[in-house]
Parts: sequence; C-alpha cells; structure tokens
Amino acid sequence: MLDCKKALEEANGDLAKAVDILREKGLSAAASKAGRIATEGVVESYIHAGGRIGVLVEINCETDFVGKTDQFREFARDIAMQIAAANPKYVRREDVPQEELDKEREILKAQALNEGKPAHIVDKMVEGRIGKYYEENCLLEQQFIKDPDKTISQLLSEKISTIGENISIRRFARFELGEGLEKKQDNFVQEVMSQAKL
Repeated sequence: MLDCKKALEEANGDLAKAVDILREKGLSAAASKAGRIATEGVVESYIHAGGRIGVLVEINCETDFVGKTDQFREFARDIAMQIAAANPKYVRREDVPQEELDKEREILKAQALNEGKPAHIVDKMVEGRIGKYYEENCLLEQQFIKDPDKTISQLLSEKISTIGENISIRRFARFELGEGLEKKQDNFVQEVMSQAKL
C-alpha cells in the first residue's frame, strides 16, 4: 500500500504513470534479488499432444515454502509448456557453445555475401541474425506463448518481483516421440513387384 501511495505521489496522481513506476521498481527489485542463491524449487513435467512431447524442467527458488505455492507451480508449468511448444535448445545465450556460434556466424556470413550484400554491411547483418538465432534457440530470449508481448526473461523478472525471491530456470529436457530416429519408408509398389517377380 505504501509503495502504491508513493508511486501516485511521484506521478502527481496520474494512475497510468504510477503503474509504470511500480513496474519499474518491481523490476529493479528483481535485479537486486538475482544474486541470491536459489536451491529449492520444483522439477515440473508436462506431457503434450497425446504423449508425443514431454518436458522436464528444473526451476529453483530460495525457499521450499515458495516452491510449494500455486503461483510458483503455475509459473513452472507455463515454462514447461513453453519448452514443449517452442523447442528451445538452451536456457540462456551464455549456454550456447562457442563452436556452434562460430559455425552459425560462418553460415550467416556466407548467406549475406551470396545475397549480394556489401562486405561492410555483412558483419552488422550477421550480428542481427545471431540475435534472431538467440531468440529462436534460447528459452529466456523467446516470446512467451501466452503473451507474445513479453519474453520469458521478462516473465521471470515479473515473477521474481511478485513472489519476492530469486527464481532461476536451471535446466530442462525435452523429448519428442521418434525424435532422432530415421523412419523406414516402405515402397508398397516395389514390394509387390518384387514379390510377383516383375
């Protein structure tokens, strides 16, 4: 209540501006909590599409009390659903191996040059496309499937400020039925012809 009153005073009674001030303060509060150790939490599972996709995700918080709340568990479930839907490879951009980034930069540079772009622009284009690569492959950079106006990183910051504890998405595993297996392709016509010895 006191924070609301101060925000309204700071905004000279403008309600919309006061909401923005409160949100900004909430995000700065989230940043101050980021250094605290989070060793409690939950391993959440999510099964989608009739059992075709499954996700396990570990999300940590500071106390087991928070880890058992409905709000925290709902957040964990949303993150598991995000992983099932968006199929990220990594949690954060720092997790991407340097070799993979180097290879991606090489490919993107060759694409830009093949498109006939001037050499002095190519490096800027490559960095822009690397940003897009992070958005597609790093969970924290992805748009939240339930609210595309915010990223998972922004959602995480909001949860930290509303829950009042440091929260971290530590790791995940995503399984898709048949992923990585080469499916046998039968040629029915050829099979019949070989049986008929034609």
